[in-house]
Amino acid sequence: MALIVFYEKPGCMNNTRQKQLLSKSGHDVVALDIRAQGWSPETLRPFFEGLPVAQWFNRAAPRVKSGAVVPETVGAEEALAEMCLDPLLIRRPLMESGGRRMAGFDETLVNDWLGLAPAPEPLTETCPRSDGICSVPGHHSGQH
Repeated sequence: MALIVFYEKPGCMNNTRQKQLLSKSGHDVVALDIRAQGWSPETLRPFFEGLPVAQWFNRAAPRVKSGAVVPETVGAEEALAEMCLDPLLIRRPLMESGGRRMAGFDETLVNDWLGLAPAPEPLTETCPRSDGICSVPGHHSGQH
């Protein structure tokens, strides 16, 4: 199958489930910490090809939730600059395989791109807890 580089926030429950689905589908997954990559606008932008700027953001990021960053009011260059300084703003996961890149985990798009085994329940990109506090041990509140 495919070798997928999967940029995640370690400890994120949704990223863990997404990686498991990819692995169960026969793919090799290399997981890297999205916060430790030293992103530049040039390395980050290809992941967002075809997406409106507001969809580049992680809606659970503390600065988005607090209103300090309003994705709908940010231009592309400003978004990339802010994300390079604060990788928690980046919509996760970022994935790359075979020269293609993608932000987020839309099951239909991932299936069309890489192929997926049927999941027992739909995967999500948002924290399943409405209060934004993740129940994963050692995972910081609201920092998905």
